[in-house]
Amino acid sequence: MNFRPLVDHETGERYLPVTKRGDALLHDPFLNKGAAFSRDERRAFGLRGLLPDHIPTLDEQLLRVRTQMDAKVSDLDKNIYLSSLMDRNETLFYRFVMDNLQEVVPIIYTPTVASTCKYWSRLYRSAHGMYITPRDRGRIADLLLSRAVEQPPVIVVTDNERILGLGDQGAGGMGIPIGKLALYTAAAGISPARCIPISIDVGTNNAELLEDPLYLGYRETRLRGEAYDQLIEEFVHAVKEVFPDVLLQWEDFSNRTSFHNLELYRRYLPSFNDDIQGTAAMVVGGLIAATRHSGGKLTDHRVVIAGAGSAGYGIREQIAHAMADGGMDIDEARSRIYALDSRGLVLEDRRNLTDIKQRLATPVADIADWDEHTPLPSLLDVVRNVKPTVLIGVSGTQGLFGEDVITEMAQHIDRPIILPLSNPTSNAEVTPKAALSWSNGRAIVATGSPFAPVDYDGVEHRIGQANNVFIFPGMGLGVVTIKPREITDRMFLAGAYALADQVGSDLLAVGQIYPNMDDVRAVSRAVAIAVAQEAIDEGVADPVDSLEEAIDDVMWTPEYLPYRPAGD
Repeated sequence: MNFRPLVDHETGERYLPVTKRGDALLHDPFLNKGAAFSRDERRAFGLRGLLPDHIPTLDEQLLRVRTQMDAKVSDLDKNIYLSSLMDRNETLFYRFVMDNLQEVVPIIYTPTVASTCKYWSRLYRSAHGMYITPRDRGRIADLLLSRAVEQPPVIVVTDNERILGLGDQGAGGMGIPIGKLALYTAAAGISPARCIPISIDVGTNNAELLEDPLYLGYRETRLRGEAYDQLIEEFVHAVKEVFPDVLLQWEDFSNRTSFHNLELYRRYLPSFNDDIQGTAAMVVGGLIAATRHSGGKLTDHRVVIAGAGSAGYGIREQIAHAMADGGMDIDEARSRIYALDSRGLVLEDRRNLTDIKQRLATPVADIADWDEHTPLPSLLDVVRNVKPTVLIGVSGTQGLFGEDVITEMAQHIDRPIILPLSNPTSNAEVTPKAALSWSNGRAIVATGSPFAPVDYDGVEHRIGQANNVFIFPGMGLGVVTIKPREITDRMFLAGAYALADQVGSDLLAVGQIYPNMDDVRAVSRAVAIAVAQEAIDEGVADPVDSLEEAIDDVMWTPEYLPYRPAGD
């Protein structure tokens, strides 16, 4: 079908040509209007007798959604209800989400999505997205061809191995691509007709899932090595063959595979890894905003990152490149950033370092003149010697930033920037209340999951949510608009600058270094313009006559258009 509306040249009316009729129309979530089909549409599409008599307005339907939402007790219950609404009527779902972003985003994505992934097989109700397993070798392109989609599409794909802070969730990882793509639509107007969530289900090493009689995934231990690489290779080639202008987002792959897949295929088709690049751009955007608030320059910062995986590496690199943009030598910039894993500071002389940790490792000579510390410096040792201005947590370890660490940091810095980014909420390295208390109210705090404002000594501190939703939907909008040949690191840096520009002085005055979630659509548009212009400037995309108009034309709005039988 044609997913894009047409215009009646005589009346100027926008309408959608539709081929489906009757039950088939009512069961297509992109086309279904619920009971809101007009009398003419009911006659034209064989719907008479299938719907109650009253024709509600969209506002009346939204009131019904609100009534049903308010009857749900837990966030998980609300997630289940909204997921069922998405499966029935995408226009109504996205209109409700867009009207209630601050409330709903934490329900359809982090932190609630962690529970939906964990209990995926027990909560399963209907098919959504595509599952590819080792049984599908040799015919992945045929599977993709069966998916009707508006061009160019956006694919979010996971192999389910490192889902949030939960680890291997097998087929349950599908909750992440579905949630991410819902945010692409709600936050940036990427039409749901473009969106394809995909789980590459190569098995699981989660024994609890394999023993669960309700588990719906590929019931084998996780595929590794050459066979895994061959399956991913076939998948990528099939995607390019079927969808030449696709945007592919890698999501929640393990440290073993995330860099390999990204570096191998990023120039073969436009693709990125949100854990590595999106998180990093989001962090840099927040640091730029925080630096404006506290004074000084980005190049003044000393940074400690707790977490030496793909997110930690991406953050280190993006901060270093932002410092280099400020005139600092890139190697000097990297030397100001220290990464730790569960054992302590990642030093270059440690044995058996993974490739990522080798890249992150601090030279032993750099700590030769440190004050007393353990042989493998702990987080407290590092903070005591580095005197960081910025402390970032991507460790997934609850409470890692203890009172001793925060008070030590605050002794040396007037406005310490503390970013406990691990999701879900239970994995946060420190709570905002504790960070503010231990820093005597001086810390600038942003968190990965949403937290309520904190009152300290009579002053309210607003806690910005350091959420990738402020980056990746705008990146997607820019990419589907101009169709670049690749997605470059400087495009992410451009997105970070655009994000920082969206944080006004009113927010900074109360300590909030990220925009309000209700403003995410405007943020995404600004990010899209910035990344698209950067792609054009770098020569990886062709110029367009009016970039802003082109982006606005792509953005989808959840509204009921009149339907006409195709061919009329």
